[in-house]
Amino acid sequence: MTLGAQVEPGGVRFRVWAPKRVRVDVVLEEDGRSFPLTKDDRGYFSGHVPIAAAGMSYRYRLDNGEAYPDPCSRFQPQGPHGPSLIVNPGAYRWRLDEWPGLRMPGQVIYELHVGTFTPAGTLDAAQAELDELRDAGVTVIELMPLAEFPGRWNWGYDGVDLFAPSHVYGDHEALKRFVDAAHARGLGVILDVVYNHFGPDGNYLPLYSEQYASARHPTEWGQAVNFDGPGAEGVRDFVVQNACYWLAEYRLDGLRLDAVHAIYDDSPVHILAELSQQARAAAGDRTVLLTAECESQLIQTVRPIDRGGWGLDGVWSDDFHHIGRVALTGRRDAYYSDYRGTAQELVSIVKRGFVYQGQRYEWQDKPRGTAVKDERASAFVFFLQNHDQIANHVRGDRLTALAGPDRYRALTALFLLAPETPLLFMGQEFAASSPFLYFCDHADPRLAEAVYQGRKRFLSEFPSYATPEAQAAIPDPCDPATFERSKLDLSERVRHAGVYRLHKDLLRLRREDMVLARQDRSSLDGAVLGPQALALRYCTETDDDRLLLVDLGPDLAFVPAPEPLLAPVSGGKWRLLWSSDDPRYGGSGVVNPLSDTGWRLKGGSATLFAAVKR
Repeated sequence: MTLGAQVEPGGVRFRVWAPKRVRVDVVLEEDGRSFPLTKDDRGYFSGHVPIAAAGMSYRYRLDNGEAYPDPCSRFQPQGPHGPSLIVNPGAYRWRLDEWPGLRMPGQVIYELHVGTFTPAGTLDAAQAELDELRDAGVTVIELMPLAEFPGRWNWGYDGVDLFAPSHVYGDHEALKRFVDAAHARGLGVILDVVYNHFGPDGNYLPLYSEQYASARHPTEWGQAVNFDGPGAEGVRDFVVQNACYWLAEYRLDGLRLDAVHAIYDDSPVHILAELSQQARAAAGDRTVLLTAECESQLIQTVRPIDRGGWGLDGVWSDDFHHIGRVALTGRRDAYYSDYRGTAQELVSIVKRGFVYQGQRYEWQDKPRGTAVKDERASAFVFFLQNHDQIANHVRGDRLTALAGPDRYRALTALFLLAPETPLLFMGQEFAASSPFLYFCDHADPRLAEAVYQGRKRFLSEFPSYATPEAQAAIPDPCDPATFERSKLDLSERVRHAGVYRLHKDLLRLRREDMVLARQDRSSLDGAVLGPQALALRYCTETDDDRLLLVDLGPDLAFVPAPEPLLAPVSGGKWRLLWSSDDPRYGGSGVVNPLSDTGWRLKGGSATLFAAVKR
């Protein structure tokens, strides 16, 4: 890292990109002394200050005027409007030096918002829950954005100091302690980062350069980040150094890139391809995971760079979530309107990763998605819940509040036994009853009201949420109660023990069953048995097949059974391995759907079979 304040022998070297400025001075908060920096021909101001040291606070005075925080500050003890802290990254003593990193196959991702995961809402408090997450079967913790934000609580997507972990979650070494503790337990940690826009409050970047933002590419959150216009070299340097900084200084295992469909770049080398290469180099011998949210479902996210892709490891599949939600709730309004929730859609998504691969998408009145070819199943991240999809409803209800327990267990089995990489949202594993609502804390009442009204407009895309009664019921994001209601009640792990055990057992099966653990999309076949009933067969060359039956509809008597995927292997039979109807999960009792007279599937059930020789 060359930007920001770098502790070096005999003082501190400061460097900031401010091409629109003639003069930049470092002002030390302790005694008010200032030191001029030297500008180079690329717009960078830099200089060595011999009396500066770690633990001191500073700002940059611009053109002999006001002084502002460092855009590359490592820590903002008083929030985004306060002074920046000089941090010596080498002062932390890591407990675990030998950590190889992570690769995508075999991972189970757990999305977590630090502020609402525990009552205390800090990284140190979250650290105390790591053993529980590991024992549940989680392998990777995905932290929602931590970049410094205004106010006392925020989702993190309004971050404005991209290099500074928010002070509300702990001191400047809290994230390092968390990563260290996770690695000691064999858990990886990846961080959600936002490179498609900057937050509105506390964003001082325009004072240093107006070229950080692009008027050519508007987004739903305002101007896009400038990766291909005048001055883009400095912006690209800023973002790439930020990505490398998290991996090198905090030893994070990867990044989740927010909304890459809103990252616009017409340069010869896309910013994400450049970021991918540089980030892996910054990690050294460790392997890292780079995943992306991409509503447009662009397969180049995970294509190798030498094949025209961006070289990432994983991409979120919104299709899987939308199909699953429609299948459970029957609701097809707003952006769910292009899905039917049928067994055929579920078979297609598990076999192919995306169902929209270039067909016309009615909701957007244009084609959506790109063709999937030989990409590995592990490259597709499946989820039934995440922060957006829970909060994109009036009450922030979780899926367990919207569907019957039997059908929810059955769909969870399909989700966790599919070959793609599963992502759980915090509390999902024990059917948390707390909602997850959109919250922020803006001191400016005009901005707070604008955010509230914007939230109402967005939710009005759902016809039922556009009514005056529904609009009045939408929680105010800046109301403290909205934040407090979103906190998990971790004691529900005990009170909801059946669902918790369901997730643990399915993740253990996924991990230990040699056929399921292959995550081989190419050897998977599927068939529709009824409008909401399906079969998935995990084929092997050794006739050690697995068969998963899922019925999200009513009872189905599939007699006779003219479907070859149900046939036993030559000279063998099917042995029942697992059922979602197990009373330990809250089910009514296991009844084998296969008898001498044929297949009879119980509505709202999932069963897993293994092929055995007679």
